[in-house]
Amino acid sequence: MTIDLDSLAAQVERPDDDARARVREHLIAVTGAPSAYGRLEELAIWYASVQGGKTNAPIAAPRVVLFAADHGIAAHDVSVRRPGWTARQVRACLDGTSAAATFAAAVGAPVRIVDIAVDAEPDAFPEHVSRDRIRRASAPVDTADALAPGEVERAFRVGMDTADAEIDSGADVLLLGSLGAAATTPAAVLIGALTGMDAAAVIGRGSGIDDATWIRKCAGIRDALRRARPVLGDPMRLLGVSGGADFAAMTGFLLQCSIRRTPVLLDDVATAASALVAQRISYRSPDWWLAGHVTPEPGHVKALDRLALEPVLDYKVRGGEAVGALLALPVLRAAVDLVARVHPAR
Repeated sequence: MTIDLDSLAAQVERPDDDARARVREHLIAVTGAPSAYGRLEELAIWYASVQGGKTNAPIAAPRVVLFAADHGIAAHDVSVRRPGWTARQVRACLDGTSAAATFAAAVGAPVRIVDIAVDAEPDAFPEHVSRDRIRRASAPVDTADALAPGEVERAFRVGMDTADAEIDSGADVLLLGSLGAAATTPAAVLIGALTGMDAAAVIGRGSGIDDATWIRKCAGIRDALRRARPVLGDPMRLLGVSGGADFAAMTGFLLQCSIRRTPVLLDDVATAASALVAQRISYRSPDWWLAGHVTPEPGHVKALDRLALEPVLDYKVRGGEAVGALLALPVLRAAVDLVARVHPAR
């Protein structure tokens, strides 16, 4: 069944302006002066607007969702990460030994890994991880469509269904991350196409590539941008031509979270690229998201600017896997506690 994007977009509402005003007044009463706590107050006011209602509760049930996928363009040697890296990292997350798993445990955020297109055997991971896999890696976006007809809609629905599952199980904040070698390349293509940047301007060092690899990556993005521009008017087609299963799933996830009035902390450049596509579908959807951090990727800065999102942190973290969003979560928690736990002195 074809996904009706216009119908989905119409379901995205604005956050609660009354809650925003109430919390602004509360913070002045607490601090005695406006903006005494700077950016923390901005975060507290934002969270109040997306939480809605007349009272504010502390963040109690954050959840991390990682969409894992490989990308065919990695075969063109555009990343320092070798074949098999994505599968190994998925196992590390499942074992609790990855940075993402370690940080998530420290802040009390369970991690859900969705193998949406990892280049691994069907039984490489537990069934609950791989049951929604669309394919083994995408096609190289510089020479072919990333996904075959029908696959983009399936991946998009997986993202929506994953959002519903997490929200229905009680999540009050969701942290979105990507996990996959060479994901910065299709991310750069999507951002370049949607913001009008050329390959040399949008490209960064990704996983830490050298000059020769940068030149290869730039050429691949240039060729992929030529294929992306004719389909800019169709977000689903753009995801199928120039993104991949993880980007389609993350876009569906973000849009459904906006519909369900659930805040999301964005992570790396791949999540920002997906957010740009979701913004094309519904211009209101970015009101429900927070940029956890910004990576050194030039395209990430441009994407956040287009989304009108100011990152919480800038620690030069480039690895993905929701690590930057996890580092930002305690800051958001502190901001929310200014309203939920701190009261004016008597």
